[in-house]
Amino acid sequence: MTPLEFALLAAVILAAACLQGSIGFGMGMLAAPFIALIDATLLPVLVITLAMIVTVIVVVMDRAALDLRGAGWALAGRVPGTVVGAGLVTVMSTAVLSWAVAAVVLVGVLVSLRGWRPRVTRTTQALAGALSGVMGTTTSVGGAPMAIIWQGSEGPRLRGTMSAFFLVGSTLSLVALFLWGAVPPHALLTAAWMAPFAVAGAVVSRFLNRFLNRRRTRAIALGASALGALTLIATRLFEMI
Repeated sequence: MTPLEFALLAAVILAAACLQGSIGFGMGMLAAPFIALIDATLLPVLVITLAMIVTVIVVVMDRAALDLRGAGWALAGRVPGTVVGAGLVTVMSTAVLSWAVAAVVLVGVLVSLRGWRPRVTRTTQALAGALSGVMGTTTSVGGAPMAIIWQGSEGPRLRGTMSAFFLVGSTLSLVALFLWGAVPPHALLTAAWMAPFAVAGAVVSRFLNRFLNRRRTRAIALGASALGALTLIATRLFEMI
């Protein structure tokens, strides 16, 4: 990695961590496409590892607003989804997985913008958790299903619950990737170098959160989901040229 690539990656990680700290997800959506252009072998380990650092900070800061029951049902679905996702990483191409993820996310965002809000039940939370597990483990972009299911939550509740879910979920994804032999040592080393920038982004987000009400939080969450999907599509189209 050249000094310029390092500097650009650090800036992207800081911005992605800030987004994650503001709405409870989004680090993978913002950072993963850029990381793929520098070194695709860093994914998904780099994003997962850094996201774990940010989620710890957010969980501690917004612990009073956590919906532990909702996070628990989502995690019940995340476990099998993570196992499936780790298996898919070893047998399917990244391009195919990226197209599938982008399509699912865009459909969810479009129907949400048209006024559809899924009922928040144990079943829907578990199903969203399963889809998030598959998407997060394969492409580092696993926040959209949870953002869609919890889009009506207040800012602190959304951030805290999403972060608690992703803290456990990211840990499961990393363990699953270890078991499948899909954790390159250089990805962990890069994560260690990028960790200070992830922490800085999480700290900056605490100041931005003062300006986020429920409407703005929902708009940012859905916008980040759509942006992540479109960026994945753009990345794959660029690779085809």
